[in-house]
Amino acid sequence: MASEGRLGVRLFVALDIPDAIRDRIRTLVVRLKPLAQDARWASVEGMHITLKFIGHVEREQCEPIRAALSSVHRSAPVEMRFRGVGFFPSGRRPRVFWCGIEPSANLAELAQDIERALAPLGIPTEKRAFQPHLTLARFDPPHRPGPLLPVAEEIQSLDLGATRETRFHLFESVLKRSGAEYTKLHSFPFVREPA
Repeated sequence: MASEGRLGVRLFVALDIPDAIRDRIRTLVVRLKPLAQDARWASVEGMHITLKFIGHVEREQCEPIRAALSSVHRSAPVEMRFRGVGFFPSGRRPRVFWCGIEPSANLAELAQDIERALAPLGIPTEKRAFQPHLTLARFDPPHRPGPLLPVAEEIQSLDLGATRETRFHLFESVLKRSGAEYTKLHSFPFVREPA
C-alpha cells in the first residue's frame, strides 16, 4: 500500500487504558516477570487495546485517515473489564501470555465501524475475528513457560478492574532497537451526545 521509506508513517487505532488499571497490570508484571525471564515482556506504558492496525502509509494519507475516523460514531460508550490471564495457543508451548478483556458487545461493532470507514481509502480489512486482549509477554520460540504456568493457573480469574471509554485514538508507531515507541496523533470522541 505504501513504501516504508522516510516519509511513511506506521499507524494503528486503539483505545487507551486508564492509569489505575495500568498500575495494576504493572504490579502483576513485576510479580510474574521473574518466573519467565526468557520471555519478552511487553512495556506496560505502551499497552493499549488495538482496534485496527493500519500499517505503513504515506504522510499525505494521514489527513484522509483522520477524516474517515472522525465519521465513526456509536450510541453508547464501550465497557471493558480486564480479567484473567492465559496463554496462546496453549500453556504447553505458548507463543503469547495475555491478559483477558471482557468487553461490551459494541467493542467489536466499533472495530467493524473503523474497518468500514477506512476501507474506501484502500486500507485492507482484517480477516481474523476481533479478539481483544493485552499481550503481556511473548515466547520466541514457543516453549514451556516453566514456573509461570502454575501461577498463571492460580490467577486465571484475577480481576484488574473495569473502564468505560468514549474515545479512541490514532497512534503512530516508530520501531526502535529498544522497542516500539507510540505517539498519539488524534483522539476521536465516538459517542454521540444526546440532542
